[in-house]
Amino acid sequence: MATDPVCGMYVNERTSTLSLVRDNRTYYFCSQTCLTEFSAPEAGLTQLRDRLLVAWPLALAVVVLTYAWHPTDWTWVTLAAATVVQVYCAGPFYRGAWDAIRNRTGNMDLLIGSGTSAAYLYSAAALLLPARLPAAYYFDASTLIVALILTGNYLEHLTRHRAGGALRRLREELPASATVIRDGRESVLPTVEVRVRDLVRVRPGERMPVDGIVRRGRSSVEEALVTGENLPQEKGPGDQVIGGTINGEGELDVEATRVGADSTIEQVGALLSEAELSRVPLQHTADRIASGFVPLVLGLAIAAALGWGVATRFSDAPLVVLVFVTVVITACPCAFGIATPAALLVGTGRAAEDGIWFKDRDAIERGDKVTLVLTDKTGTLTVGRPRLVELWSPDSTSLVPALRLGASVERGSEHPLARAVVQAAVDRGWTLPTAEAIRAVPGTGVEGVVEGHHVMVGWTGAAAKDALAEWSPGVSRFQSAGRTLSLVWVDGQPRALLGFEDAVAVGAAEGVASLAADGIPVVMVTGDRPEAATQVARQVGIAQVFAEVTPAGKIELLRQFQAQGKVVAFVGDGLNDAPVLAAADLGIAVGTAADVAREAGGIVLGRNDFRAVALALRLCRKTVRRVRQNLAWALGYNLILLPIAAGALVPLFGFRVYDVLPILGAAAMGLSSTTVLLNSLSLRWVTVGAPPEAVIVRAALPS
Repeated sequence: MATDPVCGMYVNERTSTLSLVRDNRTYYFCSQTCLTEFSAPEAGLTQLRDRLLVAWPLALAVVVLTYAWHPTDWTWVTLAAATVVQVYCAGPFYRGAWDAIRNRTGNMDLLIGSGTSAAYLYSAAALLLPARLPAAYYFDASTLIVALILTGNYLEHLTRHRAGGALRRLREELPASATVIRDGRESVLPTVEVRVRDLVRVRPGERMPVDGIVRRGRSSVEEALVTGENLPQEKGPGDQVIGGTINGEGELDVEATRVGADSTIEQVGALLSEAELSRVPLQHTADRIASGFVPLVLGLAIAAALGWGVATRFSDAPLVVLVFVTVVITACPCAFGIATPAALLVGTGRAAEDGIWFKDRDAIERGDKVTLVLTDKTGTLTVGRPRLVELWSPDSTSLVPALRLGASVERGSEHPLARAVVQAAVDRGWTLPTAEAIRAVPGTGVEGVVEGHHVMVGWTGAAAKDALAEWSPGVSRFQSAGRTLSLVWVDGQPRALLGFEDAVAVGAAEGVASLAADGIPVVMVTGDRPEAATQVARQVGIAQVFAEVTPAGKIELLRQFQAQGKVVAFVGDGLNDAPVLAAADLGIAVGTAADVAREAGGIVLGRNDFRAVALALRLCRKTVRRVRQNLAWALGYNLILLPIAAGALVPLFGFRVYDVLPILGAAAMGLSSTTVLLNSLSLRWVTVGAPPEAVIVRAALPS
């Protein structure tokens, strides 16, 4: 059995003929409507709207003519109008019902088709064969039911279409062409022909055609589409830019680093597509209930109709039809069918607006259970772009050669401190020699061979402790300033002490406070020195800090918290964080993360803003809560109304209650679906903030 990625019903792969191949995978669909929407969502929405524009005028006309002064004069007109509604407007329901019968399963279309067909066919037969059947016409019921259900479906599909807009907008933002500089000459090429390391010129107001690094020029770049950050970001030489973002007032020459399927937009698109097709455990539970619900309702409708028929000795044939129609229409599980997907679509769509992407929807349920957040420091709570601000050595003459050799080795690393060292050398106009045999040791540093010397940049082990004792004047000065430390080693000897500063990221304190307000404490786990880590922790309001922790130590600490019964989310970026991101109950990789960190995370953030962490977890909790509320409402609705539809009110009001119950049942079903949709749409207004209580807690932390 396969699962229809649009409507969530189970489909028999051996008998289904509706399929679509995408990304080397075959998807099977339980109805033509689902296939149309999956392959062309805008076309499917347009078709629904067209049917709706026909259904409502005709349905209202039928109602007016049915209750006119001389209704029998208009009976043939109402038959014609009802036929158009039943054949054209209700067409998708019949196709879906046929697919369900052919695949030996049940779906909502089967209930709708059965109920409206029964009302329409009996009315038509009574009109065409007046001598054999009582003259009872229910064209008003059949047409209004179709119009009401089409309205609910249209609202559902409109919600899904808008929620999926983030993916469509992303893939539409890459320009079709790019200005490429090759061999000193400009030429305009299709974006798909741009290669890695090509130099692309982006003029003011143009969109970036590729991901890359700025090599010349300065400008502000609007990145809201990808990162959710509304304020333009200043970009200059050495800064990274993302394809699809908008260049501001300056001209930039950008070296392409990611093109085609490797680009950020395509990777994000892949994440969104994967999330769209993934299922949460709650959805599987709902599917199992729904798969048994349809035959149960049909059985109840037949039993109720036959029961009242026996009770009346089948003296009132229209009554038997009306009982069947009422039960089927009232129990139509539209609200139940959209309870989970509606909340998930709106929740993931709201997250995408702020640059938050779920790799799969299971991450949403895991996020709902998180009770503790562990976070790295650099690139999560801080900007992630540290600057080399000071050098120190007992022998000042060794500083320049040591920095030059260290920058040569660091050029092969993606670590933020490594980029700071390289940038310091570039700012001084140095030409860096080529390093060989470069090897990154997670949690230790980077080493390699430069001009015959073995060079290592890092801070760890017994050798570093010996340097602490020998170089205490410089170490003390750097520590008192809260700077991050590193050492350059040449042929096994320390040659230069490096001091880095990294500004606290905007929103870090507010994000920590928001998590605290939600009852989720934040703990910092970093490989940095205690002094630098503590200074940042005080600024953002984190009370518990673990410093000088290796990647293996982070995993061990994570397991200790898990052993205490905590459900732990880890926030990090870079190669060092990949193992702990994978080991956490929920990994959250920030947008500046290395590819391996993104692969390990369950949630990917488009920008370095800790408020996005708080928003992501809040959305997880509220989305799961909405799913449960929707399911409870849908089930409660059926438990209350099904007995009424089956005849519970007949002892009080008589059989005349069935003159209005079919239409009221359809209206109640539509209202139920609308309630579920509105409850799900409330997720669009979920935000994060720092309430006064959180500020008070932060102010009370030890200094």
